[in-house]
Amino acid sequence: MTNAVGTRAVFGVIVPSTNTVVEHDYWRAGLDGVSYRAGSMYIPNPVMGDDEDFTALLGQIRGSIDTAVRDVLTAEPDRMVMGMSAETFWGGVAGNESFERRLRERTGLPVTTGASACRAALRELGCRRIAVFSPYQPIADREVARFFTEAGFEVTAITGLRCPTAQAIARVDAARIAEVVTEIDSADADAVVQVGTNLSFVAQADRLEAELGKPVIAINAATLWHALREHGFHDRIAEGAGMLLREH
Repeated sequence: MTNAVGTRAVFGVIVPSTNTVVEHDYWRAGLDGVSYRAGSMYIPNPVMGDDEDFTALLGQIRGSIDTAVRDVLTAEPDRMVMGMSAETFWGGVAGNESFERRLRERTGLPVTTGASACRAALRELGCRRIAVFSPYQPIADREVARFFTEAGFEVTAITGLRCPTAQAIARVDAARIAEVVTEIDSADADAVVQVGTNLSFVAQADRLEAELGKPVIAINAATLWHALREHGFHDRIAEGAGMLLREH
């Protein structure tokens, strides 16, 4: 339901309690009449140093998401946006569809997830072959690759930064990210895609597009774009958020 600051829409945004980047990226876009109400999924043990740790982290997310959604619904939002990405890729295309269906049934609202937003963005941009990076461990990178492959894309390369904790994701600097992009990019890739919403990448992706001459999709830009376009809003962001929000 709209209000004095969200005169066009209020988006509910579900984030892990460790995430400090999603809300920053959304508010920085400066969209008039669109406001955000974040709901936090409590992560008491943020360690994700190996596959076993990462699986346990997902268990914490699954155990706390209903409470986060409950809290956000009290603000009477118009749409739910998942400001976390790993769970939305899990189980491939069918897993994502099941996740979105449960969330729609729970809230009665339209839903944007990272997996669906990236798929829609790549189709909009006409990209089929992609190089992907994440802050994850291998178990999660396999699920990300599975989703994109099942969705009809060719994954030319995928790698994770293997961050040891959920908080460490937000501490990865631009130089390290640039190294990873250089490692995975090639002439075979139509686009570079980043997943992991606590990785600060939107502004850097915008700069890299000019350097590489191809789309570089930051997941926070993709989810914001998807939420806006699916909601019937056609705002363009002229600078700093990438070609997706600038031209599409």
